[in-house]
Amino acid sequence: MNKLEQRLFELTGQLLAFNEEAYGQFVDITNAEDYEVDFYGEVKPFADRVKKAADEWEPLARDWVMENKPKYLYPIQIKNTFENIEMTSVIAWQKDTKPKRFKERIKSIEYVLAYLLEQLNGSH
Repeated sequence: MNKLEQRLFELTGQLLAFNEEAYGQFVDITNAEDYEVDFYGEVKPFADRVKKAADEWEPLARDWVMENKPKYLYPIQIKNTFENIEMTSVIAWQKDTKPKRFKERIKSIEYVLAYLLEQLNGSH
């Protein structure tokens, strides 16, 4: 694995962890009856960490996919995953978020990230 692939691997793992964290936030905390969101204490710091990683990840992932052409993974999926990651990092704290749609988005993100990790592992 070259340095760029290693960095892509690390960022993909980070984003997977952030995705799990957002899911846990939504399922375990946000929907608790007495939960009051602290935007500047919770949401913004998390969303900022996710955005920093996603902003670095997206061009690396897109370029890697275009160059290596893995089966079943396309640049549009990278773009959509990037947008979904940014969205879930914020809506995980919103009580009016629709659970079914949120979970589908989380699963979609997880699928693409896990598949990318698998492809990166298998490429060398």
